[in-house]
Amino acid sequence: MKTLIRNGTVVSATGRVQADVLIDGETIAAVLAPGSRLLGADLASGVDRVIDATGKYVIPGGIDAHTHMQLPFGGTAASDTFETGTRAAAWGGTTTIIDFAVQSYGQRVFDGLAAWHEKAAGNCAIDYAFHQIIGDLNADSLQAMDGLLAEGVSSFKLFMAYPGVFYSDDAQILKAMQKSAETGLMTMMHAENGPAIDVLVGQLLAEGKTDPYYHGVARAWQLEEEATHRAIMLADLTGAPLYVVHVSAKQAVAQIAAARGTGQNVFGETCPQYLYLSLEENLGAPGFEGAKWVCSTPLRSRAEGHQDHLWQSLRTNDLQLVSTDHCPFCMKGQKDLGLGDFSKIPNGIGSVEHRLDLLYQGVVTGRISLERWVEITSTTPARMFGLYGKKGVIQPGADADIVVYDPDGHTSIGYGTDEFGEPTGRSHHMNMDHSAWEGYEIDGHVDVVLSRGKVVIEGNSYLGAKGDGRFVKRGLSQYLI
Repeated sequence: MKTLIRNGTVVSATGRVQADVLIDGETIAAVLAPGSRLLGADLASGVDRVIDATGKYVIPGGIDAHTHMQLPFGGTAASDTFETGTRAAAWGGTTTIIDFAVQSYGQRVFDGLAAWHEKAAGNCAIDYAFHQIIGDLNADSLQAMDGLLAEGVSSFKLFMAYPGVFYSDDAQILKAMQKSAETGLMTMMHAENGPAIDVLVGQLLAEGKTDPYYHGVARAWQLEEEATHRAIMLADLTGAPLYVVHVSAKQAVAQIAAARGTGQNVFGETCPQYLYLSLEENLGAPGFEGAKWVCSTPLRSRAEGHQDHLWQSLRTNDLQLVSTDHCPFCMKGQKDLGLGDFSKIPNGIGSVEHRLDLLYQGVVTGRISLERWVEITSTTPARMFGLYGKKGVIQPGADADIVVYDPDGHTSIGYGTDEFGEPTGRSHHMNMDHSAWEGYEIDGHVDVVLSRGKVVIEGNSYLGAKGDGRFVKRGLSQYLI
């Protein structure tokens, strides 16, 4: 099957050019000047399909480097399966996800990895890879880390939060980072001071402060900054590369920026919710409505300027990329487990379908450049996690993961209501009974999505199938200093 994407503007992390893209089977065969001829013949005459991209951007498919499909959490599990979650991702122009395989307490690392392979195999609409959560860091786990790279898993995640569930203390983190330095594996860190958070949670509940708003109060920015600093110091001591996940506080960004300024291999991601949403407006919504936006790290105060600082940090590369931390829970039967006790609200927001659109709106408003949009949603995730060359770029030999994006189109996110306030039907494809992004309007639209050369989204039609996606083995990070 040969496909020609014609007359579009091919956008990369370094520039844009008018070009045609020739796809042969699952890979990109050539990127050519518009109207190029092959052996004297019009290219279009020798292909099976021509996609007209006139007036549109042609970009590498999005890579969401932080998702949690089917993750058990707080007595329930994330509502998106690998089937529903990857299908939703495709609708939004994401063609690869990196999910987290989980080693639970008392479990062997490779048993946890095998369980995630079983969940995902044959069910994904797009390609997928895994990070490994180390939830029980002991001698056996440290030994198992030696074999992760051979399995195509080149990163592992530790938690400074959630005592009794995933928590690792400083001694355990030190040992894991020594292994990271030895093997080249990327250490990923959930940086919040979990024991201190638990004290604050208990105190707030004892005072009768049970609403979702107090989730954000208990997880104060000081506890994110402190944990981020502590993780950076341990990484500096051991020489381990460090990637701080879901950075939400401007003070934590400052710690990352300072470490990078000394030449340390320290990196940070943020998520759409921290760029757009806030403690006051969302977690502080009336009644239990704020539960929609309970996630960890939490939403931060707009009055304190966190959101503007995060956008600035994306421009200056103090933060390197944007993932979603997609971990969806329905309000009914899941989020409402925390009625009367915010600490029991499952932590997570669903965004895997909306990341490219939400970040593109940042281009429209002048927050980031068009090229930076591509860089933080595709190219850097590929480089950061050992996929670049096959993913994250439009060049000969790369997988034909391509999005045709219409800057003159429009996307309305959420459920929407009619003139009487009645819901008009779900306008997203995630397995959720609400939208965290209801009412957001995007000045752009995902028109066509190709995954390894197959058109999976076209206009308002889903043309993919369960099992189209494959597991992708990753190499070591290609982003280290």
